[in-house]
Amino acid sequence: MPTDPLSAREIFDREFLVLRAKVLEIAAGLDRTSRAEGNLDDHPNHKKLRAAIEVLLRDANDRAEQVQLIFSRPYSTKWREELNV
Repeated sequence: MPTDPLSAREIFDREFLVLRAKVLEIAAGLDRTSRAEGNLDDHPNHKKLRAAIEVLLRDANDRAEQVQLIFSRPYSTKWREELNV
């Protein structure tokens, strides 16, 4: 028996607490690094994380794909040699 698809509001309400927890975890991690000695301005992974957060703020349907691309290696036809596989 087919069921009616959930509305955007129903999906959001179902996932809100998990999403909120993840955002709080990210905020706490960034707070810890901000309070620590030094800075991360030139750290490549910090730049990637900032770029991913910017993607999250966009109104788009491909945010997961775009974030994944930020954290992925560029494709290489020589990946076996490069990774010693």
